[in-house]
Amino acid sequence: MSVFRTKNYTEEELGYPTEAYGRIPSFANREEEAAFWDTHDLTEFDGVELHPVEVTIGGELAERLTLRLDAEDRAELARRARAKGVGPSTLVRMWIKERLDQEATAKP
Repeated sequence: MSVFRTKNYTEEELGYPTEAYGRIPSFANREEEAAFWDTHDLTEFDGVELHPVEVTIGGELAERLTLRLDAEDRAELARRARAKGVGPSTLVRMWIKERLDQEATAKP
């Protein structure tokens, strides 16, 4: 799934709030669920029946943009990307998408 090329889904479209499932609690939103899974592992929930889901993967990114950075900024970008577990270009795409979405929803 290419989260950088798809629309931003509402919490409702993503199925929030969720219902509790066995010992897995309900979640009001993505942030709450992410915080839970940051401190838990699926192996802690033996006996919970899992169901397969279908995921659509986005196509290739076709447009290229060249950006010049000084060495210090490039190193900082790489450090922040590593901390998030993504590559530098992915992090920049995330930031650009976030800003474009902010601008689109900003009041004039």
